[in-house]
Amino acid sequence: MRVAAIDCGTNSIRLLIADVVENNLHEVIRDMEIVRLGQGVDQTGQFHPDAIARTLSAVTKFAEEIAKHGVQKIRFCATSATRDATNRQLFIDGVRERLGIEPEVISGEEEATLSFIGAIQDLDPALAPFLVVDIGGGSTEFVFGSNTVEAARSINIGCVRMAERHFANDPPTGPQIESALVDIQEAIAQASALVPITQGKTLVAVAGTATTVAAAALNLAKYDRFAIHLSTIGASQVADVSAMFLSKNREERLALGYMHPGRVDVIAAGALILSEIMKATGAQEFIASESDILDGMARSIAQS
Repeated sequence: MRVAAIDCGTNSIRLLIADVVENNLHEVIRDMEIVRLGQGVDQTGQFHPDAIARTLSAVTKFAEEIAKHGVQKIRFCATSATRDATNRQLFIDGVRERLGIEPEVISGEEEATLSFIGAIQDLDPALAPFLVVDIGGGSTEFVFGSNTVEAARSINIGCVRMAERHFANDPPTGPQIESALVDIQEAIAQASALVPITQGKTLVAVAGTATTVAAAALNLAKYDRFAIHLSTIGASQVADVSAMFLSKNREERLALGYMHPGRVDVIAAGALILSEIMKATGAQEFIASESDILDGMARSIAQS
């Protein structure tokens, strides 16, 4: 079965078209647009009209790809920003008009489960139990389990939310970083009340923040998802990369060959979240996975 999964987050919207054959996933196309749908949602509780327009433009582009590739079933999941926005119906109606399906506004826990399913698909079961961490734009998911989810929690810290809330300067000042740290540490403590974050044998980190940190740690000249996927990044490397991003201004971050222009304003906040997660879990390293919620969604479509 040929399926299409669309993951609409706070910072990016992503498309995966894949053939699912006997539980094996064969990628046809994978695409991403940075649309910053969550622009200002943390402050206003509403989507900005410009953010809706940018995102629906990307949906139109994805609809053309879906039609071109003969997709049989589609699943569209919207996450943190859409959960928070009081005017989400404007966006939902726009998606329905363009794709002809009802977009789902999924809970943080379902988001966590789908991320876990996608993240562990290429990993050796001997590395279990896994702690999968998905740092998004508006939220971060913590998921613990071996072959199935045993505990999960979504918390409202993400790279866009933290950057907008705390980093008024570029680069951020010491007090701004300290303010963000308080927020991040409180949220991780909330997650740890439900998820045994120190008990995972292997820490797996998915999504753009983690893979960009991996690209920096690997000193890649340009972003290479095949070099990043399943790479192992040490805790000290994460701390160094976080400090480096926090010390650079926008132009300096943009000049980094592996940096996606749409991540340049939020990567310092995202890397700080990952660095704090490494400290809180006690993990000496993490595995970067390019397989994530999209892959989990694609499998869920075929099984529905």
